[in-house]
Amino acid sequence: MGFALRQAQLGGKHQDAKVLKGVGGAGVLEVVEDHDRDTFRAVYTVKFAGAVYVLHAFQKKSKKGIKTPTAERELIRWRLKAAEEHHEKRRADEERRGTAQD
Repeated sequence: MGFALRQAQLGGKHQDAKVLKGVGGAGVLEVVEDHDRDTFRAVYTVKFAGAVYVLHAFQKKSKKGIKTPTAERELIRWRLKAAEEHHEKRRADEERRGTAQD
């Protein structure tokens, strides 16, 4: 998972990364990793220039189906909104500092 996130930071996409449908469009990706008979997932977004936000990382507990549980999806949506707010504030702060330096 770390390698996939590093590739995202460098502007690439890991071969196993896929769009998490129904959460935030093509900019929200998921990497699934199996280890020791357990499944782990990391969800991140590359929607914002110059930033990769990891929205959630968790162990898939359900034994039926591969669908991401509703509670996990809601948490991801909430964190995506928080990431949008954080990124906008960061961008505004950078613009203000850039203007103040001129």
